[in-house]
Formats: sequence, C-alpha cells, structure tokens
Amino acid sequence: MTDFNVLLVDDEAEFLDTLVKRLKKRNLNAVGVRSGEAALEMLKDSPMDVVVLDVKMPGMDGIETLRQIKKICPLVEVIMLTGHANMEVAIQGMELGAFDYLMKPMEIDELLYKLQDAYKKKLIHEKKINNMKEGLGSRR
Repeated sequence: MTDFNVLLVDDEAEFLDTLVKRLKKRNLNAVGVRSGEAALEMLKDSPMDVVVLDVKMPGMDGIETLRQIKKICPLVEVIMLTGHANMEVAIQGMELGAFDYLMKPMEIDELLYKLQDAYKKKLIHEKKINNMKEGLGSRR
C-alpha cells in the first residue's frame, strides 16, 4: 500500500530532507515543512492522509500543532516523533488523537509500517462516514 500523501514536520532540515527523499523512493507522496505553522498552512491547501510530526520544535511545538491539526483535519492521522525518551509527551499526544509515536532515530521500515497502518485507519474512518451519509440519504 503506497501512493498516499504524507506531510513531514520537523525543524531539523537535514533530517527532514533525508526522510522526504527516502519516502519518495518508496512511492509515497511525501512533502516536508519545518514548523507547525507551516504544517497548518499546508493542510489548508493540500489534502494529506498522514502527518509525521516532531514533538520538539521552536515556535509552535508538536503538541499544539497536533491540537490544531485535529481541529482543521480531524481524519488526518498523526504520528508523533520524539528525539527524547519523553513518555509523558507521547501519552499526551495519544490522548489528543495521535495515531502513534516513534522515537528518533527510527528505522525507515518501522516508519513505513506505521504510515501504512495510519493510512489504513484513515480509510476505515472515511468509509464509515461515507456509509453513514449514504444511510442518511436513503431515509429522505
């Protein structure tokens, strides 16, 4: 399962560029931005399926960015990335609706599996919503 849209959000330019290139080689439509604010702007203009979001960034941090993403795009799945073994932040992210979290540095295959699982979950949610809409439409 490839060919879905992934937004990577991380303030470390070299890490971000490498990750985008590696995901594109695996047939994902991957783009990267370097801040939470830029991620929110991107989501307003471009539909994304999964966001990979760094927790610790200057300006708007990952937790606040996650809150805002879930307000504007509730079906987008978010995987939190942390370079610090901070379980409290990971738990807080999960409570706010993150799909999962990964510790940096992570294996590309591990990230790929999480991305695919998150995308599958998004498709299931979309299908349920469409089925509900069709059910409501047939009652009229």
